[in-house]
Amino acid sequence: MFQSFEATTSPEQGPPRLAAMREAMAKPKLDAFVVPRADAHQGEYVAPCDERLAWLTGFTGSAGFAAVTCEHAGVFVDGRYTLQVRNQVADAFTPVDWPATKLGPWLNEHSPENAKIGFDPWLHTADEIKQVTKSLSDGRTMVATENLIDAIWDDRPPRPAEPVLSLDLELAGESSNDKRERIAEKIKSAGQSAAVITLPDSICWLLNIRGSDIPRNPIVHAFAILFDTGRVSLFSDIEKFAHLGPDPNIDQFQWDAFEGELAKLEGVVRVDPKSAPVAVSDILKSNGIDIAFDEDPCILPKARKNATEIASTRKAHMRDAAAMVEFLTWFDRQAAKGGETEISAAKALEGYRRATNALMDIAFDTISGSGPNGAIVHYRVTEGTNRAIKPGELYLVDSGGQYVDGTTDITRTIAVGEPGAQQKQDFTRVLQGMIAISRVRFPRGLAGRDLDALARAPLWTAGQDYDHGTGHGVGVFLCVHEGPQRLSRISEVPLEPGMILSNEPGYYREGEYGIRIENLIVVQEAPKAGDNRDQLNFETLTWVPIDRRLVDVDLLSSGEREWLNSYHAEVYARLNNAVSDDAKDWLKAATSPI
Repeated sequence: MFQSFEATTSPEQGPPRLAAMREAMAKPKLDAFVVPRADAHQGEYVAPCDERLAWLTGFTGSAGFAAVTCEHAGVFVDGRYTLQVRNQVADAFTPVDWPATKLGPWLNEHSPENAKIGFDPWLHTADEIKQVTKSLSDGRTMVATENLIDAIWDDRPPRPAEPVLSLDLELAGESSNDKRERIAEKIKSAGQSAAVITLPDSICWLLNIRGSDIPRNPIVHAFAILFDTGRVSLFSDIEKFAHLGPDPNIDQFQWDAFEGELAKLEGVVRVDPKSAPVAVSDILKSNGIDIAFDEDPCILPKARKNATEIASTRKAHMRDAAAMVEFLTWFDRQAAKGGETEISAAKALEGYRRATNALMDIAFDTISGSGPNGAIVHYRVTEGTNRAIKPGELYLVDSGGQYVDGTTDITRTIAVGEPGAQQKQDFTRVLQGMIAISRVRFPRGLAGRDLDALARAPLWTAGQDYDHGTGHGVGVFLCVHEGPQRLSRISEVPLEPGMILSNEPGYYREGEYGIRIENLIVVQEAPKAGDNRDQLNFETLTWVPIDRRLVDVDLLSSGEREWLNSYHAEVYARLNNAVSDDAKDWLKAATSPI
């Protein structure tokens, strides 16, 4: 469970690999080279064969990139990974606060005039390269080249090649043929002849398939071309699809046929500049094919879950909630005795999920952080960082499950022993923010940026905040982080019924503890009230107790206290007959009114 790519990289390996990288740069006379976290599909999570950033630098976070010049090597990370990057990279690399410091200005400062800056055109989007190019000065240019990491990575793992799973109509709620016809009509009405789709979760949604090419994410690595007729050309390792049988409307090709088929396209071709590799548009342009830069046509339809998907997700969440309650019962009994660690707790939690006999995989590597490790937002426990769970500390566990009927993601912060006053105050402000999102009604048309402040306001009043978004989109037996919907100050995508999001404000005291409380919610039409305006609100999907011992009741308003008591009453009503007798006793106490 905890054997990951981290086992093949360490800070000590960084300097010699950096030296080899600079030798590789000298051959094509490059002054710099950019190493992204992303693969050719721009996914947050990548296969071991695509862990180029981790291999070079040692940094294993799910977002970031490196820029290497002859004298400097910057590792760009956002606020979630400030602590993590310091622990994982050698002194040869310099952490860079991103996006406060952007790549273009950094290159202007750290590379010579007229510098040639190399990049792999299959790992960067058109928008990304356009923005960097605009910010370069003094003759500096971006140069598409082969991937220099691949040239020096001798033991690079092979591309994943696991077989594909077909998703039943009872779970998908709409046939693949109907989806293809619906999206094809959208393409045709826009005056386009075809759309290039490079996001694996879009392809999986469109074709009603799932896979295991990425750990924890049931996706299939593939590219696709959807024509205005509804016909699809699919590019992957076609052996993965052999057991599914032929589909008369899907033409299957091996990976190496993709460039040739792109060159044959006619008419106006839709390309998403935010997700498609810049190589795609370069190939189309070089063959005189007109391009319409537009959003992946599956993005929004996939985000708007249908009634079947929402109903199945509810079932997955109830199953997962029962497993969480069994774990929390075990944790309360065992943690106080001592002897448990971050790893033993995470293994116990996974065991309860597997005991459901429905778990396909965990949704992501469990974030299991005790004491100061909980303050590392995306902490991933390893044998080297594993820490004992001690009385007087807080324990943060962020975890989820992949079930064939839904994807779960839940965070709970738990007191080990008697919590201190400051811990309770910080926890309660985070709880108030989570409650504010849970209760809000809002006009149709608002985006995540319009709601994000509600979750932060209780912390802001105390001069506090957190350096991550309040919530991300979530798929249905797909990626646990799904766009385009978000609860974030930078999200401009209007929230629509059927969109599933996380609601997870937090607070982190470096060197002491981290606090985060997370439920999943789904956008729905709000019941009519007042003057019958068109409004939306959220249905809660996650039903697991929130640690009452950490609540400073005096800080709660009457409405917040009412919400918490009502939530806990519903948790007990839903779960008391779904858990063991021991867990039922624990659950009754954990959900009693405050």
